[in-house]
Amino acid sequence: MILGLRKSSSAALAAILFALAAGSLLAGSAPASRTGDTAAPQRIVSLNLCADQYLIALADRAQIAGLTRNANNAAMSAAAAQTRGLPILTGSAEEVLAIDPDLVIGAPARRGGMMAALSGAHYHTLDLKPAGSYTGIVTQIRAVAKAVGHVDRGEALIAGMDRDLAAIARPRRSGVAAYYQRRGFLTGTGTLIDDLMTRAGLVNLAGKLGKPVLSQLTLEELMVAQPDYLLIESGSEHVVDLGTEMLRHPLLKDIKRLRLPQAWTVCGGPAYVDAVRSLVNQIDHRL
Repeated sequence: MILGLRKSSSAALAAILFALAAGSLLAGSAPASRTGDTAAPQRIVSLNLCADQYLIALADRAQIAGLTRNANNAAMSAAAAQTRGLPILTGSAEEVLAIDPDLVIGAPARRGGMMAALSGAHYHTLDLKPAGSYTGIVTQIRAVAKAVGHVDRGEALIAGMDRDLAAIARPRRSGVAAYYQRRGFLTGTGTLIDDLMTRAGLVNLAGKLGKPVLSQLTLEELMVAQPDYLLIESGSEHVVDLGTEMLRHPLLKDIKRLRLPQAWTVCGGPAYVDAVRSLVNQIDHRL
């Protein structure tokens, strides 16, 4: 995901990304240095909000040459408070060219139909796809840790998360929950939200109804299904348009609500533990 791209820079960035893809590594492989040895990269650029958070957790701060424009937005990133003093990019191709990074993380793999690669392109990339489970988060932590030259930090982070998750007691009751969003969108199975629900002892209504990864459910259909909980993004109940107004509909007033910040669910990463702990605590307090 490339955030905040200026129209005037789109063609240039397309060429950069083609060059990146041409020299890309498979996820989890460590990039070589410019001189062909195995030294850790020293100018790492992130083109992805999730990659921002992995870099902050695993790389030396001096290695980080650029984070995405939303990296310091607390509503979007769980690591926003840790970005002070780190370079935040606007998303322009010129910035990437000026940095001349030795590793770019989060660049989507592009094949064919692109502008000719920049002459002598030497950028190495690590492509991160969205993590749909805790297992996926662990895989990504290991891939990023290896790429930035800090395998030990990755293993320490994983061990800490495993330990914290094991310490979270199962809730005293279970139930069916609907991750219900503005305009009635429902999140299905095979997603990070679904994985969080399962770990917190909840059954995803979308899975129970056989819905796809993303679907819409009318208020009437939701009332027929009668979930025990509505899982919603913190702050989404503030009415700003018709899409958010439906979350305040009188038909929904008697369904217990569980709330998670969007910053904890938009990306995988260490915030996964916070999300699980919060869900369990909320379920126990809504017995």
